[in-house]
Amino acid sequence: MNLNTIRKHQRKSILEFALPAIIAMILTSLITVVDGFFIGNYVGKEGLAAVNLGLPIIYLFLAVGLMVSVGGIAIAGMALGAGEIKKCKDVFNQTICTVTVITILLSVIMYFCIQPLLGLLNADAQVSGYFKDYYYVLLLQLPLMVINSSCGMFIRGEGNPQYYMKVSILTLIINGLLDYLFVRFLGWGVRGVAAASLIATAIGLMWVLSYFRKKATVYTFQRFRFSRETLVKTFLNGSSEFVGEMSLSISMFAYNYVILKYIGVDGVSAFTIVGYLSYIFSMVLIGFGQGASPLISFTYGARERALAIKLRKLTNQMVLGAGILTFLLVLIGRQWYGGLFVKSEAVEQMVQSGMLLFAISFLFSGINTITSFYFTSIGKAMESAIISSARGLVLLLICIFLLPPLLGMTGIWLAAPITEGATLLISLFFISVDGRVTKKLTIGEN
Repeated sequence: MNLNTIRKHQRKSILEFALPAIIAMILTSLITVVDGFFIGNYVGKEGLAAVNLGLPIIYLFLAVGLMVSVGGIAIAGMALGAGEIKKCKDVFNQTICTVTVITILLSVIMYFCIQPLLGLLNADAQVSGYFKDYYYVLLLQLPLMVINSSCGMFIRGEGNPQYYMKVSILTLIINGLLDYLFVRFLGWGVRGVAAASLIATAIGLMWVLSYFRKKATVYTFQRFRFSRETLVKTFLNGSSEFVGEMSLSISMFAYNYVILKYIGVDGVSAFTIVGYLSYIFSMVLIGFGQGASPLISFTYGARERALAIKLRKLTNQMVLGAGILTFLLVLIGRQWYGGLFVKSEAVEQMVQSGMLLFAISFLFSGINTITSFYFTSIGKAMESAIISSARGLVLLLICIFLLPPLLGMTGIWLAAPITEGATLLISLFFISVDGRVTKKLTIGEN
């Protein structure tokens, strides 16, 4: 990275890092959407419901992966900005090793938790069968997915985001072809969809690892000395991302519990279909965050705090524009979207009526997401964790348990926009405080 280039071409620098990350994240999310298309059309709404009931497991893996990866890349990015190359390499190697060990252990633990989870949700026999077929295979894929994503952050941090974008394209193509083969021709159902994800992710990971062996200039695999201090800082820096994803895991479990209780399997299927759109949009936001984070960490580490704030403001403007555009697309295409996944009139009507309400949250969630990424990038984990926990757990759980008993499925759709709107006030407060502190520090240094 070049500080002068970032200073002179702020918007261009953000886009150069963010666009490949956004494309990579969208392609990653499209794997889930493609899986949903094959499950909905060749297995049925019960298959969709089964996959959605297990989303808390996926979010748990993402929580651990993002905590370690985002925390590690923030430390490495600030060290790179300060010219501490040796520290960069050590942090990289320790981060990847930590992610690998933790996710493998987590997969073993979750293997024994699947049956109790199904009992807690009180799912029927058909849905439970699909759940087991899918997630017993996926427990092999999830550690590979997290390691892949963690490596991708460091590839982008090194200034080569296009490489990881190509990996994502390859993974999506392979996954789609295998879905078609395993489900359409071999009739393996949800188990085939999970197997396709496992194989595609493994191939993508091999391609990612080859980058560090052949192309990397800063982040290279080498012996390192384990640092407990670095590990603690990594966990602290990434704590907001952990809180955010764990909050999603808990809130998704709460969503499923409440929907099954008040609406039934049709409601879970409808929420799953709308959730695909929300997932894609959240990947766009994470792409912007992952693209801007290395720049913010680098400039902040180089004592260019005012520049770091400008980068955050520009990124917030971009995600607001993305939210408005997505809302307009929902307004136009919501009647067509529901029928793409299932042939159930009841589910399609729920999707059509709920999408527009749910999409209101897209107008606020971008600023909340980028603000959380910003505070993580500059080492202020507490502010980031508060924002993440408010939007993903505390406020959202209140809405999930209060609104559906009063408004039915409408309450489910309104939970997200009300939560994001309230969290926006918290984000703006922390932004205001940070601006005043930065101004005082800048004056003091001058």
